[in-house]
Amino acid sequence: MNKLILNSSKKLLGSSLKTNVLKPRTALLSTNVPQSPPDNRVEVFVDDKPVLVEPGVTVLQACAEAGVEIPRFCYHERLAIAGNCRMCLVEIERTPKPVASCAMPIMKGMRIKTDSPATKKAREGVMEFLLVNHPLDCPVCDQGGECDLQDQAMAFGSDRSRFTDILFSGKRAVEDKNLGPLVKTSMNRCIHCTRCVRFASEVAGVDDLGTTGRGGEMQIGTYVEKLLATEVSGNVIDLCPVGALTSKPYAFTARPWELRKISSIDVLDAIGSNIVVQHRAGDVMRVLPRLNEDINEEWLDDKARFSYDGLRRQRLVTPMVRGHDGLLKPCEWEDAFYAVADKLSQVNGSQMAALAGNLTDAESLVVLKDLMNKLGSENLFVEESFPTQGSSTDLRTNYISNTSINSIEQADLVLLIGTNPRYEAPMYNTRIRKSLVHNELKVALLGSKVNLSYEYDYLGDSAQVLEELLNGKHEYNKLLAQAKRPLIVLGSSALQRQDADSLLNLATRLSEKLRIQNGCPSNWKVFNVLHRVKIFGKF
Repeated sequence: MNKLILNSSKKLLGSSLKTNVLKPRTALLSTNVPQSPPDNRVEVFVDDKPVLVEPGVTVLQACAEAGVEIPRFCYHERLAIAGNCRMCLVEIERTPKPVASCAMPIMKGMRIKTDSPATKKAREGVMEFLLVNHPLDCPVCDQGGECDLQDQAMAFGSDRSRFTDILFSGKRAVEDKNLGPLVKTSMNRCIHCTRCVRFASEVAGVDDLGTTGRGGEMQIGTYVEKLLATEVSGNVIDLCPVGALTSKPYAFTARPWELRKISSIDVLDAIGSNIVVQHRAGDVMRVLPRLNEDINEEWLDDKARFSYDGLRRQRLVTPMVRGHDGLLKPCEWEDAFYAVADKLSQVNGSQMAALAGNLTDAESLVVLKDLMNKLGSENLFVEESFPTQGSSTDLRTNYISNTSINSIEQADLVLLIGTNPRYEAPMYNTRIRKSLVHNELKVALLGSKVNLSYEYDYLGDSAQVLEELLNGKHEYNKLLAQAKRPLIVLGSSALQRQDADSLLNLATRLSEKLRIQNGCPSNWKVFNVLHRVKIFGKF
């Protein structure tokens, strides 16, 4: 009888478990209600205004989210945080003294006061110390009119000075450094923000600039006198918040309020960096970078920045015809056209050819081709050749960079073949370095061994290595097989060789093999061609 009662109780318990537990759980799993991601944002108060920000951001960034501008000299969003200038001091409740907002991470419930008397007094004190050793030579400074020190002294500085050394006997004096023909230095104006030092080390990959000394004896320079040997040196001019680093070619030529601005695209390499051309009365006075996160961010290489002087110096502005004495002499355009027509009428189509330069625009190329075809000639050439075997230029993917420049930051391995991006495409190289520093990107080079400003695996300079990689017989195949987003970058300089057809074929086959075997995403393109000139460069 007891066994019968025990068995019946077990059945009742099992049925109740199925009824009360299993059915609701099954119903819960069957629901397709999308689960919204949890909101991890932290609430802080900026001038008593509640703001939700991502955890880990700094006080300065939280204030920017709230629409409050914090003055700063050393802070830059693309460089490491230094906290030197102390201009970004703000008051935070329950802290004994003002804190540097650029280096202080936010905490939940933090109350930040950016307009309190203590904050204003701290900023005025910092600005007063900065101006004590500043030469105050704004009338002769090329930074005048676009100087952060001028703007912030007006906005956040005091309206009176306690400086009494009218003989300037105690002002700090620093010898100017010679950084080369592009960057002009006036180190008396330096406020030691170290932006130039951090840019050279982190972005350019050249540890030439640094600080020596302490306190009033601190100086920024190269220690041993040398040039700033980088192809992106002109960016320190834009980064410098004062007039310590300015442009040598632009020195004493114009003021910013005299210039008109035109947005344009750089054509001196295949990247197409966004630029601003500033001119006065039709004369180009300087070229500056224009923000574009997908291409050049806010940097610009020196060739694009300083080559505008070729528009006015040593430039052919009139046509020239070779005379009977064999010398070229200036002439009128009508005379030049008659001379060309006379020469073309004396030969047939097979005896003439046309050669287009690297800076020729597409419209001019089309017109030139139509002219040559009408004269019965197919001999039209450009300075950069491209293989003609196989599909060649019939397929657009064979001759362009199929992956955008900002996609380099998503790659985990880059194989460079026959190219030196540091000088052929500096903005492409800085993006590779950025990904290598922050994302641990692996880089390998097949070709001439060069200094790329970062470490890479050198595979040799023989085309045989490329064939070994394709057949899986090279030791580097282990790393290639692990890459989920590989990039193969074939330089156009390698396609000027006699075996260019073979190189292009091997590179495309290796790219397709990696895309299939490594399980790359469907939208990920492995093969890319990095051109040196804008004729073929399509990004």
